[in-house]
Amino acid sequence: MEYTYFILYLICAVYMVYNFRYDLQMFQQNSYRTDRYWRWLSGGNISGAWRLVDVACFFLLFAPQLLITPLAALIVTIVAMVKVFLLSRRKYKKPLVMTKRVWRLYSVMMLLSLGEVGSVAWFTNGATYGIYSGAGITIGLITLINIFSWAIMIASHVILTPVEHRIQQGYIDDAKRILASMPDMKVVGITGSYGKTSTKHYLTRILSEEYDVLMTPGSFNTPMGVVRTIREQMKPYNQIFVCEMGAKQRGDIKEICDIVNPTCGIVTAVGPMHLESFKSIENVRDTKFELVDAIPSDGFAVINNDFEQIAGREVTNTRVIRYGISRPECCDYVAKDIRYTPRGTTFKIVSRDGDEMELETKLLGECNVSDLLAAVIMAQELGVSKEKIRYAVASIDQVEHRLSIKRGGMGVTIIDDAFNSNPTGSRMAVEVLSHFTEGKRIIVTPGMIELGEEQYTLNAEFGKHIGKNVDIAIVVGEYNREAIVEGIRSAGMSEDKLHVVDSFNEAQALLGRIMTSGDTVLYENDLPDTFK
Repeated sequence: MEYTYFILYLICAVYMVYNFRYDLQMFQQNSYRTDRYWRWLSGGNISGAWRLVDVACFFLLFAPQLLITPLAALIVTIVAMVKVFLLSRRKYKKPLVMTKRVWRLYSVMMLLSLGEVGSVAWFTNGATYGIYSGAGITIGLITLINIFSWAIMIASHVILTPVEHRIQQGYIDDAKRILASMPDMKVVGITGSYGKTSTKHYLTRILSEEYDVLMTPGSFNTPMGVVRTIREQMKPYNQIFVCEMGAKQRGDIKEICDIVNPTCGIVTAVGPMHLESFKSIENVRDTKFELVDAIPSDGFAVINNDFEQIAGREVTNTRVIRYGISRPECCDYVAKDIRYTPRGTTFKIVSRDGDEMELETKLLGECNVSDLLAAVIMAQELGVSKEKIRYAVASIDQVEHRLSIKRGGMGVTIIDDAFNSNPTGSRMAVEVLSHFTEGKRIIVTPGMIELGEEQYTLNAEFGKHIGKNVDIAIVVGEYNREAIVEGIRSAGMSEDKLHVVDSFNEAQALLGRIMTSGDTVLYENDLPDTFK
């Protein structure tokens, strides 16, 4: 009998391990920040169906009127086995990355939980407490831990906070030491509500014609991501460091600037992104301008005057170069004569003194032209010739998941704009889709997120734009469904052209039934696992 109990304990403990792993994955996707993680939990995940099953199991174990605790323990164990099976087979868009920090958190969670479970199992082994067996009590404790696994994870995070701060400060000091050993290297900071990653890639490609350039890879745009890039990838022969700077709250950009001390920078946009944490567009603007405020007087900032919040922001600490497309007034550089061709886009950059430069690129969309404009201005200021700029711009490939176009099977064109959708970019992506007239124009989207109080309004406006320019709309998930559908219907799209599905897998299955040769499909945004 003791051996049987041991098997039951083991199965339930394995489920606990898998459950902790899921909690850590969601915590990681919320940037290891308890405030963001708590908002995610409060959005229904703290009392979701997954946890409610555990609550039901707990009451099954300790409901005195049932008087079936041995059987209940067996039922709960079977439920745990099923959950382990489902969790082990579940696919995620962004799996848990087992960093050293995750391992430390995992270890503390396991020590807190298994130590408690082991102690209870030892002292209750073979004992009976009224109608409850020791095995039932132990399994009940594991079930209770699974119900409150999120609390154990947060407690572990709090316990480790001083340790993490000490470790991170050591990494930061090492990164500063490396930068101090390279006084001739120029640091170019890039930030903005959107467009910063594309601009980073474009600028790096252009500067590489003249210099040895290092850029922050992927989405390494947090303080520790920047520090990791410096410590692991920076070489003594690097001449320019292109540093993308992301932010979720006030002070985030300043924290990065205090590490890298940028000599010049680009602000690509100020828009309603991450309003849940920023609270206001003014806070977004002030945070983005933490980069500009950190640039010394002998440096310069390249900023996008197409955004009202940027155009109205005075800068006195350094030289400013303003650029734009839709608001050419007060700009030092503007992009004109934008034309889309089967090969891409041609446009002209005109300076305030009348100097012109004609460029051709494989990229599509006004947002890409704007990002290229910022990159070209920065490259010119850093000494890259027009000839090299033209060659580099013409050879720039599309950045994956950012309005990249490819041919799919069955003669279908795929426009992939799945990364980090925003009000300006999503509108422009739909306009690009509207230019494809050979077959049906289809959009697949879950809408936009982290827009605060503007969430519903902006997604409804997005839906209305879809209804006016797209032939078939597939709305994915529940998060923005009501707003997008309302907007689409207000534009007059017929109901047979509007489809609502719960997942991207369902969307793919639907596309397989309705697509024909010549159609174009736009994938606009792809929500992470923390959103339904």
